[in-house]
Amino acid sequence: MSAEIVQLVAQASPYMSAALGAYGGAVLTRAEDAAVDATANLGRRILQAVWSRRNEDEQTALEHAVQDASADAEDTDAAAALRQQLKRALRDDEELRRELAALMPEPSGTITITASGDRAIAAHSIGTAVTGDNTRIGK
Repeated sequence: MSAEIVQLVAQASPYMSAALGAYGGAVLTRAEDAAVDATANLGRRILQAVWSRRNEDEQTALEHAVQDASADAEDTDAAAALRQQLKRALRDDEELRRELAALMPEPSGTITITASGDRAIAAHSIGTAVTGDNTRIGK
């Protein structure tokens, strides 16, 4: 698999996750929603672009992957299956690769890190991270 495809999937994954959170399983058929943030709307556009270029069997497989991933945001297997659908589509369609690359925002130099779930933490670069109830450091 080309590095370009791996990079596109890595870039698209947070947008797809946001879209699933905002639109759920209806992400493939919903129109853009002004109340939904730009991240989720970009994820919706990515998934709809992939879906529109697939044959009926591939669309069905993508729909199942979207339903599974939207049913449980913590299910890493379902998220991986959805990313695999995206990889397969990108591998098969050079025009789709160009379209999705054009959709991706230009790097701004700003790093965005998202933590999701109970007691989740996120860090780009950290020396020490301490979490938990009644945690003590030192003497």
